[in-house]
Amino acid sequence: MRIETLVVGELATNTYLLFDDTNKEVLIVDPGDEADRIINAIEGYKLLGILVTHTHDDHIGAIPAITDKFKCNIYDKYNLEEGDYNIGNFKFNVIYAPGHIEDELVYYFKEYNLMFVGDFIFKNSIGRVDLEGGNFLQMIESIKMILTYDENITLYPGHGDKTTLKDEKNNLNYFLTIL
Repeated sequence: MRIETLVVGELATNTYLLFDDTNKEVLIVDPGDEADRIINAIEGYKLLGILVTHTHDDHIGAIPAITDKFKCNIYDKYNLEEGDYNIGNFKFNVIYAPGHIEDELVYYFKEYNLMFVGDFIFKNSIGRVDLEGGNFLQMIESIKMILTYDENITLYPGHGDKTTLKDEKNNLNYFLTIL
C-alpha cells in the first residue's frame, strides 16, 4: 500500500489516498475539500470507496463531487460496525473512538502497522472535545483504549504531521490526568 497525503481546504485537513498499485485501486480517507485536486490525484485508479473518520465538514466536504463522478461507497460510523473489513486488497480494522465527536472512527491497517485517527489524536495533542458532539468522558475511554495497542503503530491524523503511538504515549497519559 502506498499512501499519498493531500492537505486540503482552509483548515489544512489531511486527505489520504491509499493506493494498491498492483491492482490500480485506491481508497480515500477524509476527502475534506478540493475535490478536483483529489480526483486528479487518483486518475488511472479504480476508486473502491471513501473512509470517513468523522463527519465534521472539513473531513467530508469533497464527498458529493467525488461520489457524483465515481458512484463509490462511503464508509463511516453510520454503516460500519467495529471489526475487520476487506475492500479490494485493503484489509483493516474499524475502531470506535468517540470523544472529539460521537461518530469518530479509527481505521487500523495492522499489516502495515498504521492507523488513520482523524481528529482523535494529533502529534503532541488530542482532538477538541468542546465542539458539538464532543465528550470529555468518552475521550478518556477512547484514550485508554488506544493505549492498549502496539506503541510502534504510526498514526495518521486529520491535521498536521504523522506520529507514532509510542511518541504520543506520554501526552495521552497526561491528558488522562487532566480530562
